[in-house]
Amino acid sequence: MAGNNKQKGTDISKYGEFGLIDHLTKGFPLRHRETKKGVGDDAAVISPRNRQMVVTTDLLLEGIHFDLAYTPLKHLGYKAVVVNLSDIYAMNAEPRQITVSVGVSSRFKVEHLEELYEGIRIACDHYAIDLVGGDTSASASGMIISITALGRATQQELVYRDGAQPGDIICVSGDLGAAYMGLQVLRRENKIFQDDPSFQPDLSKYPYIVGRQLKPEARRDIIQKLKEKGVRPSAMIDVSDGLSSDLLHLCYQSGTGCRIYQDKIPIDTETALTAEEMNLEPLIAALNGGEDYELLFTLPPRLMDKLTALPEIRPLGFMTPPDEGRMLVTSAGSEIELTAQGWNAFGTPKQE
Repeated sequence: MAGNNKQKGTDISKYGEFGLIDHLTKGFPLRHRETKKGVGDDAAVISPRNRQMVVTTDLLLEGIHFDLAYTPLKHLGYKAVVVNLSDIYAMNAEPRQITVSVGVSSRFKVEHLEELYEGIRIACDHYAIDLVGGDTSASASGMIISITALGRATQQELVYRDGAQPGDIICVSGDLGAAYMGLQVLRRENKIFQDDPSFQPDLSKYPYIVGRQLKPEARRDIIQKLKEKGVRPSAMIDVSDGLSSDLLHLCYQSGTGCRIYQDKIPIDTETALTAEEMNLEPLIAALNGGEDYELLFTLPPRLMDKLTALPEIRPLGFMTPPDEGRMLVTSAGSEIELTAQGWNAFGTPKQE
């Protein structure tokens, strides 16, 4: 396992279920006044103080969502938290608490779980989140991680996927396709290593894209900047399945069409160069790769002037009436219908 090369370690049975939970969660302080009771009782108690509670959950399965051959357990713990927080931010809400449940097979030792929970703790520290509960269990094979995140917002702050109108500007934060290309690099280096164990993978050429895959960040900063500018999106989603798939979600829920422009889609230089190195089209990585966890949102045109000082937010195009279709306008001026070719939980297994 990338996260721990020790062949020996402490058997989980030494602690028992409740002792293991106490051991793994003892370094997690409670930060928020509304967290009345955290780990240690039958259930957590949270008093959100006149706010709407926002809840999301995510399930990560070894061999489907991650591969421990090239995913350090500390990074996995961090990422497992971040992907849930990203969903909360995509509702224009503030994440406050998480629960963490982990199932592991007999090949895992206490030290492996310590590394996983160290990544979880670092994420909680960075995003000021309370760990308030969870569970541990034996698994027939591999590792299973389930995290539930809870957030809060006023009713006026909340943003859904169904609020976009024809004419709204489509915007995205950051850049796209980096996490997907980082995954391709990790898979390539791992395959070479499996064929030749003397091979030493060299990831020094790909710091940005590998980092985007192994240690993504939720765009809390974008939500804060939008609020500072007095901007509330009309619809929003995080880019977890790929720009094409997630934009189609917004269109479907809002009952609109869309038109985005190829030359407006932000792609980092390292992403583009690596795609060309692997004989891949950078645009395909940006449209279909997923796992960038950027924020994709729509705004009425009158609000766009407020974003001129935020270069990390880029306009991609605009929403249209539904009968005008959901189109990508290429650099050559031709129009291509967008299709959902991103991550499908019941399609080809995805290993991060």
